[in-house]
Amino acid sequence: MTDLDELLSIARDALDGAASRFVEGVGAPSAVQKGRNDFATELDLELERTLSRELLARTGIPVHGEEFGGPQLLSGTAWVLDPIDGTFNYSSGHPLSGMLLALVQEGVPVLGLTWLPGLGQRYAARVGGPVYLNGQPLPRLEPGKLSNAMIGFGTFNIDGQGRIPGIFRFNLMGALSRLSGRMRMHGSTGIDLAYTASGVLGGAVVFGHHPWDNAAGVALVRAAGGVVTDLRGRDWTIESGSVLAAAPGVHEELLDMINDEVSRVADSSDER
Repeated sequence: MTDLDELLSIARDALDGAASRFVEGVGAPSAVQKGRNDFATELDLELERTLSRELLARTGIPVHGEEFGGPQLLSGTAWVLDPIDGTFNYSSGHPLSGMLLALVQEGVPVLGLTWLPGLGQRYAARVGGPVYLNGQPLPRLEPGKLSNAMIGFGTFNIDGQGRIPGIFRFNLMGALSRLSGRMRMHGSTGIDLAYTASGVLGGAVVFGHHPWDNAAGVALVRAAGGVVTDLRGRDWTIESGSVLAAAPGVHEELLDMINDEVSRVADSSDER
């Protein structure tokens, strides 16, 4: 099956069918510890099994999920599923959480769906747009200015190390606060990217690299006419280590800010 409109309809049906179970499970406790400050609930596992079975049965396309993995994503066609995005929010009874689903062809997201049952919002798009919210098409993103925009910002621990150290994230947040005092930390990459695609946010700074977190939202922002790169301005791919997504104009200002911060860190290192 290759017709994207038909596949998008099937994906919508699958997520609609799982939405009531998603809502019933809000507040589910941690069941599987996956690392520091990272866990899955029993509902994560249940929803991924249910959705994966249905998508495979109805489309013949395999699923790569957060909890159980799946086919590699650089070639061929696969669904990419995050059954519960914003798991800590979900487990705490916070409404900012959702289900993320993308269709990836040769490593490129061509369908993106972000279902937010707690908010009654369903975002869906295919490559080329438009983005639909609850079945109604949204206008394409207009060029904007960072000073007028709300920006979604990823969570962090200031003492964290790794690919993008916590202190860099903290300093980046400080630099952003000078240019836009309207930062929002939702605790859900899916929400940050869907709200960027819809124009609620002017942009989103995402430090995570997992395809199940990013692919659906990247598809939405691109379909809306937004700009998507990594934090260094390179075109986003399924292997990218971060996401910088924003409306035209806002993206350029965000990238300039990030480059200034990278240069400042480099200059400080040279002085030591």
